[in-house]
Amino acid sequence: MVFSVYRVNKEAVMSGTHNPVGWFEIPVTDLDRAKTFYETVFGFFMEEHVFGNARTAWFPMAPDVGGAAGSLVQADGCIPSRDGVLVYFTAPDMVSMLQRVSAAGGTVITGRSAIGEYGFIALVMDTEGNRIGLHSRV
Repeated sequence: MVFSVYRVNKEAVMSGTHNPVGWFEIPVTDLDRAKTFYETVFGFFMEEHVFGNARTAWFPMAPDVGGAAGSLVQADGCIPSRDGVLVYFTAPDMVSMLQRVSAAGGTVITGRSAIGEYGFIALVMDTEGNRIGLHSRV
């Protein structure tokens, strides 16, 4: 799948060369608890890395696929917030993911909501107090 970003006049600005979001970090105070939450909800393994005083757990990434790369980060000054940047994760089966959010200690803020031709979204809060989004085409 190739995504393109367009100006208002539909002139192509970028097409398939790279994702404009190079990296994102979700701040946490307890990396082990947060990592367990995300691995449980999404069903993947997160690799841990340490950089100076920062502990990180990286979301899986693969070359030549859509989406942005990122991690959880625990470090001085990293404070979770439900008022911060909202990161949306792909949710192939949103109904079961929302059930896993609750089972893993998170909170469903808004359930599955239609956004027209773009599919569905839901907002949840992780175990650290960060608000995150889920997006599904179906």
